[in-house]
Amino acid sequence: MIYMAIDESKGFYRPYAQKECRSRINVVFRMRSEELEDQFVKEAKQNGLVGLKGHSSIGGLRASLYNAKPVESARVLANFMRDFQQANG
Repeated sequence: MIYMAIDESKGFYRPYAQKECRSRINVVFRMRSEELEDQFVKEAKQNGLVGLKGHSSIGGLRASLYNAKPVESARVLANFMRDFQQANG
């Protein structure tokens, strides 16, 4: 669901990895600016979505989908991503 939101964003969200190399555990992506990424993280947190800031050395955004995460949490994030894009795209 999250990769679908990225792929359908027409470049608003930019994945790190090519489709055939994507992780099913850690979804990493960028946006057009660090400022927009910071805004995304801030608004996500306001909506109960935490831990999306990417690695300190490479930046970007990362959604970690470990076994304990229910499928619904991926759906919530994908919907937030679409709403954020609509408001900021």
